[in-house]
Amino acid sequence: MTKDAAMPETKPRKVPERMCVGCRAMKPKKELIRVVAPAEGPVSVDRTGRMQGRGAYLCPDRKCLEQALKGKRLDKALKKALDPAAAATLAQMLEVPDARTG
Repeated sequence: MTKDAAMPETKPRKVPERMCVGCRAMKPKKELIRVVAPAEGPVSVDRTGRMQGRGAYLCPDRKCLEQALKGKRLDKALKKALDPAAAATLAQMLEVPDARTG
């Protein structure tokens, strides 16, 4: 009997997908960046995906951030109004290279 015959068939794992609030495209969760609005404190980028608070996902692309801010989609997704200073800080945080992507 070979190893293949002894192993039961397994289903392929489902890859979690999320929608980018900027371009509204469904992509694998690992390709997107999570933006978090905690109950108290400023909106920030969650590189680990584990911070507490309401989250929204964005592509690591400045155009998606601009679309999300222009249409107030990020405000709606986070249920929190972003002031221009927070939006500028968020844009700077998105430009920092992510450790997961290299």
